Amino acid sequence: MTAPSTTPPPAPAVPPWRDRKRYAWLLGLAVPTLPFQAAALVAATDWAPLWWWGPFFAFVLIPLLDTVIGPDRENPPDEAIPLLEQDRYYRWCTYLYLPLQYAGLGYACLLWSRGMAVPDALGLAVTVGVVAGVAINTAHELGHKRETVERRLARLALAQAGYGHFYVEHNHGHHVRVATREDPASSRLGESVWAFLPRTVLGSLRSAWRLEARRLDRRRQRTCSRHNEVLTAWGLTAALYAVLAVCFGAVVLPCLLLQAACGILLLETVNYLEHYGLLRERRPDGRYERVAPRHSWNSNNTTSNIFLYQLQRHSDHHANPLRRYQTLRHFDEAPQLPSGYASMIVLAWLTPLWRRVMDPKVLAHYGGDAQRANLHHRQWRSRI
Repeated sequence: MTAPSTTPPPAPAVPPWRDRKRYAWLLGLAVPTLPFQAAALVAATDWAPLWWWGPFFAFVLIPLLDTVIGPDRENPPDEAIPLLEQDRYYRWCTYLYLPLQYAGLGYACLLWSRGMAVPDALGLAVTVGVVAGVAINTAHELGHKRETVERRLARLALAQAGYGHFYVEHNHGHHVRVATREDPASSRLGESVWAFLPRTVLGSLRSAWRLEARRLDRRRQRTCSRHNEVLTAWGLTAALYAVLAVCFGAVVLPCLLLQAACGILLLETVNYLEHYGLLRERRPDGRYERVAPRHSWNSNNTTSNIFLYQLQRHSDHHANPLRRYQTLRHFDEAPQLPSGYASMIVLAWLTPLWRRVMDPKVLAHYGGDAQRANLHHRQWRSRI
């Protein structure tokens, strides 16, 4: 008689991991079509205030969907990451932003050139500015990659807002100095967004120029030359605006400047909330500790993450700058924002409410010790 087998039964096969948001990423392409959406809504309703559809979409509709849909804390398993990184579908979700972005810009210029009431022209400019702001985020995703085509697309995406030096400063400045007092893009506890804006805009510009001058000096090339990536980026914007002015008339230039200012405001407000009050400590050798999840504010709100290519999983981005958006992970130890970026941007513009919500969170993060935070000393000198 044969003895019974002691071999355990085979484990059930584990189905391969699937990205449940795979096709949702295409929704991000709704943003560059905002000028077309606004025009269609105005034509359908004959209600001119809908030229302001862009800010309504960004700061009312998306926060509402964030609330309804809620957060998503799911991380791709380690074994799925290589295949996700190689899947070119995700790259096309970002590549396609650019032709839609520039089609919307050209369409807006056509409408401005035909004549619009001032409130309508301003509304369309702000709507286009929302596109420009998210385009900077798209450039942020593309500009961190090694592929030449993606880096070139990043520079093209930045041209609309005239913020091409971001490509240099963000990669080689901010990622080195993040969450330190030396970083112009890291906001301080007690600093309002309105005080932060001139500091970060001017500081980032100066930093980009110095970084590029240093790079060219190492290569024994002149700072003021075609090799200067800051100058070529600004030249790309100048050429773009000149072509649009020739094609549609100089009347479009004030609107182009306004939409650029709106895009820059959105970008720098996001910079403001990403590291507010967070500080890396110095090691005994005088250098800063390595960037960790605790040095970035994160959010898992599903809708905002879809439209911003998971920029809100900011801790993993700083830990792994080359990692593509579809593989960014949530960390439990990272401090969490109370809502998605769309809501937090508006909160940041309302300084008393922002400080009422966020200052206690920063202090709680540091166990009540404000001296461990990145302090805006004029605001906190009397409180410590």
